[in-house]
Amino acid sequence: MKSLARTRRGSRIGAEDGFTLIELLVVLGIIALLMALVAPQVIRYLSEAKSETAAVQVKNLESALELYYLDTGEYPASETGLHALIESPQAAKGWHGPYLKHDSGLVDPWGRPYVYRVPGNHDKYDIYSLGRDGAEGGDDENRDVTSW
Repeated sequence: MKSLARTRRGSRIGAEDGFTLIELLVVLGIIALLMALVAPQVIRYLSEAKSETAAVQVKNLESALELYYLDTGEYPASETGLHALIESPQAAKGWHGPYLKHDSGLVDPWGRPYVYRVPGNHDKYDIYSLGRDGAEGGDDENRDVTSW
């Protein structure tokens, strides 16, 4: 059998070389550094996206309520709630809905139903989500998303 030629350092030419432990640690360190810098930005964008989604949904609910009002002459009662946009309440005369395709539009991006009040404290009606924390007030992703 022929032996492989050797270089000055003693490793065989043609043999498969692997990575050293130091090289692997450097690569892992770079990946960890990138994750530490990128992950907070991605999480912030996802949080902002939920708040923006809630704002769009509130606008859609407002439009659906206005259509309901045009057909029936009144807004759904607070007891009936926003579900009146999906299924006709017994007392609603002139209802030509459904005004929303899915009842998933009645739930905010954090999985809680939108709060609906008639008459509202701020307008003819109030629609709002309490944000990520589920409590009134708050900043950033915990802020309330309202129709007023």
